[in-house]
Amino acid sequence: MQDISNTQFFTVQKEPELQVKDVLRLVYEALSEKGYNPVNQIVGYIMSGDPTYITSHKNARSLIMKVERDELVEEILKAYIRDESWK
Repeated sequence: MQDISNTQFFTVQKEPELQVKDVLRLVYEALSEKGYNPVNQIVGYIMSGDPTYITSHKNARSLIMKVERDELVEEILKAYIRDESWK
């Protein structure tokens, strides 16, 4: 019989946090694999907030919904500015 006077501990392993750029890359890949135009679909999601623009393939919809839309725009803008080809 167990001693019920002691407190037992239970810990849950956290999933590693993905960076916004990783989420965008994974969503882009999932949309491409399913034959969608990833740029159009991601823009549709950012503009409307409607998650049905993103496929559920490879858990892409769940991933993108964990990131605020303004963070997605910020990451895309940072990547654009880092690209020297537009100067």
